[in-house]
Amino acid sequence: MSDLDVCVIIPTYNNARTLADVVNSVLDYTGNVIIVNDGSTDHTEKILERYHYLTIVSYKHNRGKGYALKSGFKIAERLGYRYAITIDSDGQHFASDIVTFVDLIEQNPDVFIAGQRITEGEMPSPNNFANKLSSFWINFLMLSKLRDTQNGFRLYPLWAMNGMRPLFNRYEAELELIVRCAWKGIKIMPAVTRVYYPPKEERVSHFRPGADFLRIAGLNTLFVFVAIFYGYPAMFYHRFIAKK
Repeated sequence: MSDLDVCVIIPTYNNARTLADVVNSVLDYTGNVIIVNDGSTDHTEKILERYHYLTIVSYKHNRGKGYALKSGFKIAERLGYRYAITIDSDGQHFASDIVTFVDLIEQNPDVFIAGQRITEGEMPSPNNFANKLSSFWINFLMLSKLRDTQNGFRLYPLWAMNGMRPLFNRYEAELELIVRCAWKGIKIMPAVTRVYYPPKEERVSHFRPGADFLRIAGLNTLFVFVAIFYGYPAMFYHRFIAKK
């Protein structure tokens, strides 16, 4: 991963119960780790003291996942990384799948890799509904066939994104980024990733079915109009004209 200039960004907000396990599992594969503490109010700061040798970004007030990604990308680029793998801190993802991302970019150095969860049947119903609806609209906007557009386990080609940052600060930022990358001519490649959903009583989720669903729906509506006048022409240009 060092040879390819790949880092792993772990945004976290009030996931103190699972954070150490996630960090330790990632460290089994790389020491290129950036942790973004998005204004946690639990004992996350105490846990992060154990990892003082890693790159850690902390701020006092919760700004949202989009803002955390923005902060992580900025630091990653400053440190010279060309790629950033993002993994959630709630323990749902398996760090061993990092190998899949790295293997893919060795053969496809200019792609955006979107993790595709293989146990969707276990997904909490509000998240499942939001993911299916969002995937329908995102595929419409990108002219693609991805089945999982809300997975936070991804690889971003920072060098190809050329300074792109999310405009939105909450969960909708991940949808925004994948669409803007497609419009920029970056190929979106799926990669199968495993996921674990703990029992309901142990589950910690900051997804708000009402507010976040409305924000995502609003973004999709806005992007439909932008796609007509900018997105589709931009994709046509990158696919058929710029590469000639």
